[in-house]
Amino acid sequence: MKALIHTKYGPPEVVSLADIPVPVPKKNEVLIKVYASTVNRTDSGFRSANYFVSRFFSGLFNPRNQVLGCEFAGEIAALGGEVTAFNIGDRVFGFNDSTFGGHAEYMTTPADKAIAIIPEGMAYEVAAALTEGCHYALGNIRAAKISKGHKVLVNGATGAIGSAAVQLCKYFGAEVVAVCETKHIDLVKSLGADTVIDYAQEDFTRMTHSFDVVFDAVGKSTFGKCKPIIKEKGIYMSTELGPNFENPFLAMFTPMLGGKKVLFPLPSINRADVEFIKKLATQGAFKPVMDRTFRAEEIVEAYKYVETGFKTGNVILSMAP
Repeated sequence: MKALIHTKYGPPEVVSLADIPVPVPKKNEVLIKVYASTVNRTDSGFRSANYFVSRFFSGLFNPRNQVLGCEFAGEIAALGGEVTAFNIGDRVFGFNDSTFGGHAEYMTTPADKAIAIIPEGMAYEVAAALTEGCHYALGNIRAAKISKGHKVLVNGATGAIGSAAVQLCKYFGAEVVAVCETKHIDLVKSLGADTVIDYAQEDFTRMTHSFDVVFDAVGKSTFGKCKPIIKEKGIYMSTELGPNFENPFLAMFTPMLGGKKVLFPLPSINRADVEFIKKLATQGAFKPVMDRTFRAEEIVEAYKYVETGFKTGNVILSMAP
């Protein structure tokens, strides 16, 4: 089968198109014929291993899982002997950042993990983009217990995580102030943001308003810079480790001080989360923002584009012939 593999860590150029055997599903797994995946920050991070800590999960010196692609959408081609929840031919989507595999024509994934049936009428390309940004946003929103009456600022509202965060915060009843660049103001308003700030015109950290939660979905601010706009017992969250890896350490100590605090929840996703995301998509409460689509042979260009830091929502990778 056709697959995009990397045998060493490094820049986008370490990934190449190759022919490898079709994987055989274990007794609790399904084999999926992949039609679409995404190229995202999770894939980029594990490919580059710029954060050395990622190697403790992916391989200290060389990657154990040579085919990346944590998001996937496709059709079940075979079942492991113990699988009863799915049938051959089912259209499915999901997330797997343990063994990855979405950047290939076929992949296997456990049938009891983060996988679900694609909503009726939804294209594979849309389904492939449902989980990564949304589950990261959902984990942070749950950790901060965002609900009706809260005032939330989302910085980086056009990324996969930020655009999901805006929609999810509105779903849970919060008032949302979103930060983005000029050309995306109308897009972010369409996601439900109550107020949109153009970062080219205004420094959100100098606002006179205060927030229950400041969620930096692009990791370009710091707790110190945002403290003036956080309420006395408010919360700062970021998708990045921060300067000198400060965010995990601040998350350990600031909650004990009783005032403004940092949360840094570890991301997780399970079958129930995917079903919840599916429900939101079916109800129209969440729609992944789509940027552009690359073919498998354009994988290096896709990674380079993602790593500019200026993609809008999700970058799709087409694995269809």
